[in-house]
Amino acid sequence: MEVEANNRPISKDQADDISYDLAAKYWSSIPATVDGMLGGFGYISNTDIQGSLKFLRELFKMRDPPGRRQALDCGAGIGRVSKNLLIQNFEKVDLVEQNPVFLEHAKNYIGPCHKVGEFYNFGLQDFIPETAKYDVIWSQWVLGHLTDEHFIQNGLKPSGVIVVKENLSSEDVEIDPVDSSVTRPHALLRHLFQQAGLNCFKEVKQSSLPSGLYEVRMFALRPSSGTSP
Repeated sequence: MEVEANNRPISKDQADDISYDLAAKYWSSIPATVDGMLGGFGYISNTDIQGSLKFLRELFKMRDPPGRRQALDCGAGIGRVSKNLLIQNFEKVDLVEQNPVFLEHAKNYIGPCHKVGEFYNFGLQDFIPETAKYDVIWSQWVLGHLTDEHFIQNGLKPSGVIVVKENLSSEDVEIDPVDSSVTRPHALLRHLFQQAGLNCFKEVKQSSLPSGLYEVRMFALRPSSGTSP
């Protein structure tokens, strides 16, 4: 079956441009602040969190909702999403982040909290979650640093959900040579979900972002062999 142009996987040349070492070097130069985590757009944090909260609440209202015991924050940075979203909605939250400085700042940023679980110092390409541990795996603005073959991993409980929140390019794959990230078009993201054996059963556009930024969408995913709403 032919794949449409904007549904093409990243080419070999493009994949060669995605360097995990270069990305790690870039992020090591970024201040451990909300503004740093959001690329200088720290003022959108509340809008982003409110959009994510609405999406998460809709998942909890499904016929077969995810549980609320354990969540994983992928590419957690200083714990912005963990503190402002996940900790408010789950009994325990683990954080995985490749930059050890960010993880240390996360402990201070979040503060003492019995809901914080493990801090995993791994890049997502190297992190293998414990089988059937998480009710929700939250992956936001981090898949752009992964090549297609490292696109996503699964440690879900039977009724668990992976949430992906990402920028979308308008047509083709776009590579940022500064931070070695990739922005994929909508069709390619959906195609990669399918390749990974995941069914996208809900999709919502983040509203109220300033003009001039990439379109941002949230996707709710479950293994294709599992139950869907």
